[in-house]
Amino acid sequence: MDYKTIKLQGLDKDGNENEYTLADFKGQKVVLYFYPKDNTSGCTQEACDFRDNINRITSSAVVIGVSPNDIKSHKKFKEKQDLNFLLLADTEHVLSEAFGVWKEKSMYGRKYMGIERSTFILDEEGNIVHEWRKVKVNGHVDEVLQYLNT
Repeated sequence: MDYKTIKLQGLDKDGNENEYTLADFKGQKVVLYFYPKDNTSGCTQEACDFRDNINRITSSAVVIGVSPNDIKSHKKFKEKQDLNFLLLADTEHVLSEAFGVWKEKSMYGRKYMGIERSTFILDEEGNIVHEWRKVKVNGHVDEVLQYLNT
């Protein structure tokens, strides 16, 4: 399946709900970041780092966050953290699987499936031009900004 045409429910920067595909952003660079779960410490820090740097990023790209949480969870997360970018609900893991970030994980000896925190830069045609896998939250947005500004 072509990742550019996968439709997902999302909340735009103003909290409006709509259906989106990555093809909707043709002509713009996209920072597409996958995170495990709304309202957890690492995911909240990452989202707030993108929020706090949105003006530095939007001069060159659109930011889109993707997690397996549903729209109801995204609404609460967006409102609580005052997030100013698009969040997509990938409840069936279709986009996550297309990007290869839906992985087997292990915590306290228990194996489960989940998101491997990852970020992709898409060019104006929607092609992947850079990626970060197994992202460490601290300093990650600075790495994204550095890449966008080169």
